[in-house]
Amino acid sequence: MNTAAAVPPTMTAWTQHRYGGADAVAPEEVPVPSPGPDEVLVRIHATALNSADARVMRGDPLILRLAFGLRRPRTAVQGRDIAGTVVGAGPAVTTLQVGDAVLGETTGGGLAPYVAVPAARLVRCPEGLDDLVAATLPMAGGTAWQALALAGIEGDAAGGTRVLVVGAGGGVGHFTVQLAALRGAEVTALAGPRALPVLAALGASTGLEHRRTDLSQLAAASFDAVVVIAGDHPLRQLRRLVRPRGTVVLVSGGSRPVIGPLGVILRAMVLSVFGSRRLRPLAATAKPEVTAELARLAAAGDLKPHIERVWPQAEAGAALAHIDAAHTVGKVVVRGV
Repeated sequence: MNTAAAVPPTMTAWTQHRYGGADAVAPEEVPVPSPGPDEVLVRIHATALNSADARVMRGDPLILRLAFGLRRPRTAVQGRDIAGTVVGAGPAVTTLQVGDAVLGETTGGGLAPYVAVPAARLVRCPEGLDDLVAATLPMAGGTAWQALALAGIEGDAAGGTRVLVVGAGGGVGHFTVQLAALRGAEVTALAGPRALPVLAALGASTGLEHRRTDLSQLAAASFDAVVVIAGDHPLRQLRRLVRPRGTVVLVSGGSRPVIGPLGVILRAMVLSVFGSRRLRPLAATAKPEVTAELARLAAAGDLKPHIERVWPQAEAGAALAHIDAAHTVGKVVVRGV
């Protein structure tokens, strides 16, 4: 293995051995991982948390445990979006080298000083991009990018394109607002009152407070695309909001305790058979090429993640509890040691 300066044999990682809330997670001394042949070892400078971290932490919905561990999380350390420096590389790695500043989406392990990651999951950080900003981009920004692509809002949107973002105040939502506005769309954001001033500064032309807005009162057929990130709204009601040949993208399909969004996904597939207004569930995946483009936009100052709060790694448990409470505006970041 190619290595930089000496790497310690052990580290303190925020680890869990059972499903539960943030009280199930505690600092623990564990071995520093060794990268496999196609992996790099990254010293973590910043880790951004996502709602996915809270869901895996709790094992909620139950169907999620089929993929992440039946009795406890298969990956004991949460934190999927990282920015840091490569300090070691396996013999098969050719795309990165020791000393490279990188960012990317991992399968977990970010709430620790070091993580081993397949090199193919990472991209180089553009010069001048702050680590805290870089860490916010991969999962939330990538999901927003893929949601807009599924809605057909790509490149420079045609003049007059109207987009409604439901649940716009969180990580994915505030990126969706920004990216849609950057592409020339007129964006209406539905979010909590704390988020509305932030979203206006990021490009939303109209802000609606979610607890005071009944979607049925919005003008029918008034949007080209509706991106649903939060909430449990009737699918027929959502579909009525888009114009013929418009698209409703379901980033979130609600969350039933056992099957999660599967019921909504199946209903959306059935309803989409009838009429010209499409309902499209999104299964976002890690796309390093999208992460690289997001990093380019952020380095140029065109994309500006809103970081609500930065916690030191010694208080990562509090950051997880904050994400678990589901009231974050923008992003939460844990600074590396």
